[in-house]
Amino acid sequence: MILVVGAKGMLGQDLLQSLAGEVRGVDIDDIDITSLESVQRVLLTLKPRVVINAAAYTDVDGCESKQELAMQVNGEGVAHLAMISKDIGAKLVQVSTDYIFDGCKGSPYLEDDPINPLSVYGESKLSGEMNASLNPDHLVVRTQWLYGLHGKNFVETMLRLAKEKDELAVVDDQIGSPTWTMALCHAIKTLIERDCRGTYHAVNSGSCSWNAFAQAIFAEAGVKVKVTPMATTDLGRPAARPLYSVLDCGKLKHDTGLQLEGWREALQNYLRLRVQGL
Repeated sequence: MILVVGAKGMLGQDLLQSLAGEVRGVDIDDIDITSLESVQRVLLTLKPRVVINAAAYTDVDGCESKQELAMQVNGEGVAHLAMISKDIGAKLVQVSTDYIFDGCKGSPYLEDDPINPLSVYGESKLSGEMNASLNPDHLVVRTQWLYGLHGKNFVETMLRLAKEKDELAVVDDQIGSPTWTMALCHAIKTLIERDCRGTYHAVNSGSCSWNAFAQAIFAEAGVKVKVTPMATTDLGRPAARPLYSVLDCGKLKHDTGLQLEGWREALQNYLRLRVQGL
């Protein structure tokens, strides 16, 4: 059985839908990953062969003022999952982020490039990566700029704001790869099936700025709204963001043969499903 922790989240819900075979989901009502006893009780009862941790404290700016909570959930919680999954002989899959990098490299990041998180969120997720290794049979999958049908995300925010305003200012100096949750699920599923271990990057192919992403969203959705550029510094956010954090997925392709579709194609497919769902 594959156990998805954080099953009610945006990624968790898609994981439950996309994983083949016996899969089960638990969330905060069932398990508290910050409690070793809670993790032990759930994992020893269910005895999964794979544990996917899709639970995280993802409020990047909120982490700056709630550092202890961020480290408990994103760091210590992973340690608990790693220790108990090791005890029962299960693989641990930990979902991580581009925020462990500082964005200064200027070209796509490889899995073994130097790490230098700029924010508490990045530090807490890095702690989670390190703690995942407490289980030798672990898989860290870094991704970025996620959006999906079952949660708040940039695509939905843009479409909502477009109904309220004729003009939107969106940052154009942060570069990354918009990634559909279903694409990430496909990568995770493939990595599990191939029994891969270690760290992998998994994002939709290509890259753009948030500004270009917003323009693509409106173009594909047939929405007319003016999108103007702005600098990240103009936002005045508490947490620093990496400006260029594109992730190189060459290792994923080399080890599994999988190359995720381009970000624009993924966006088109997402919007198509979104319309059908509405």
